Amino acid sequence: MRRRSLLIAVPAGLVTLAGCGDDGKSDTAKSSSSPSASASASSAPPPKIVDGPLPAITAGTKFDEKPTVAKGTGDPSKNLAVRTAIAGGGRTVAENDYIQANYLGQIWDTAKVFDNSYDRKTPLVIQLAQGGIIDGWRYGLVGKKVGSRVEMAVPPTWGYGTSGNTQAGIKGTDTLVFVVDIQNTFNAKSSAKGKDVAQSDAALPKVGTNTDGKAPSITVPKATAPTKLVANYVIEGDGDEVKADSSVLVQYEGVLWDGGKEFDSTYGRGQLTSFSLQQVVKGWSQGLTGKKVGSRVLIVVPPSLGYGDSPPSGSGIKKDSTLVFSVDILAKM
Repeated sequence: MRRRSLLIAVPAGLVTLAGCGDDGKSDTAKSSSSPSASASASSAPPPKIVDGPLPAITAGTKFDEKPTVAKGTGDPSKNLAVRTAIAGGGRTVAENDYIQANYLGQIWDTAKVFDNSYDRKTPLVIQLAQGGIIDGWRYGLVGKKVGSRVEMAVPPTWGYGTSGNTQAGIKGTDTLVFVVDIQNTFNAKSSAKGKDVAQSDAALPKVGTNTDGKAPSITVPKATAPTKLVANYVIEGDGDEVKADSSVLVQYEGVLWDGGKEFDSTYGRGQLTSFSLQQVVKGWSQGLTGKKVGSRVLIVVPPSLGYGDSPPSGSGIKKDSTLVFSVDILAKM
């Protein structure tokens, strides 16, 4: 059985929100009309992918510009129509990857825009996984490359189903038109990307700087654990700073200060984790706030900011343990 992330599955009182998601689900779809699968059709067969018809993009035609899209003419295809308007040259998107993208969605018949990330100035980060996003995105974006602009016409079968999305003004018969600018893609092999920072304090753990997707080494010194929180760059990225209320997508590994034994790792599960900093132990929320996306951070969490005298059952963490983490901040969500 796949092990649940200890960072989120913690006893009551150690997180600010109860019942938060597990390590395979993103909670980043903040708009009710974003392409999350909360109202998606379920168990639909794979679509036939065709190259049209698709309405013209009449303005904002460059990558990552907010597009203006014409109203659909005639009847839309009953299949999934997909067109690469701009071909990127980056990594290829695979199923179950997390993608970072700007997008605009509108209704075929009326050209009414029901959602777009450009105006929010915050790209969507979401997993292309069954049950996590509408199937039109899952099938239409897999195989595309980072840097691409993709236009799709998604029939209800692979959109929000016959129930539609009332809050967004989407009827159960509406075909939806999306323009998606794929900025980045992340998977279990993703790592920090930035400049190595000297680790000169012999009293602190040393973290490996490899960026090959494998777990970095964590070497804990034979010294007394610090009593205050430590949060130092190992690799400093150049992305946006994480805020106290941000959600993040990360790779991480956690070991005990006493003995250096690993107790939790996304590398071992082969799956990234996403969560809000308001849902994790204080050592994480305080340690990651202000750090830049793309960075690897050493966090040493004293008991008072970790699990204290109530560690998760079966975790191998004893009461009042000091915890050591290597955290790669892949994206802010």
